[in-house]
Amino acid sequence: MSTPNTTPDAFAAEFEANTSYAASFSLRGLEAKAAKGLAVVTCMDSRIEPLPMLGLGPGDAKILRNAGARVTEDVLRTLVLAVHLLGVERILVVPHTRCRMSAEDEGKVHEAIFAASGIDTRSLELRPSPDVRGALRGDVQRIVSSPYVPDSVAVGGAVYDVDTGLLERVV
Repeated sequence: MSTPNTTPDAFAAEFEANTSYAASFSLRGLEAKAAKGLAVVTCMDSRIEPLPMLGLGPGDAKILRNAGARVTEDVLRTLVLAVHLLGVERILVVPHTRCRMSAEDEGKVHEAIFAASGIDTRSLELRPSPDVRGALRGDVQRIVSSPYVPDSVAVGGAVYDVDTGLLERVV
């Protein structure tokens, strides 16, 4: 296995952009709590803009992103912290259409990674699901069933259509 490339030049454009961003930074003083009491679990797909998609702005919600918008142990851990310490009273899970994580099953995704890079990822649980709505229902149930998430927390799920920008309420 090769050593990862840690050359500073690999991120030069991003650090330059950050300097411009910081020059007009306007979020100083924003509270850490979710102003609208909302946490959103969604996919890392760059076609998703969680805040504008839901009519929200900075500070309104806690946004958790991962491949496939799956409720993993780490997502559940983060939601528990958000509920108990950061003002979250509602949780919305939002996977999307045409997601790579819904195209195939676990074995086929591992095979695709191996074919592309020669890396064996079978020791990782990737959690793809060809049944987006079924996986969404299961993930919402996982949150609802957690002994660490109070019954007073509203939990829902919707599928985001990357071609229209619309949400389809599922749970």
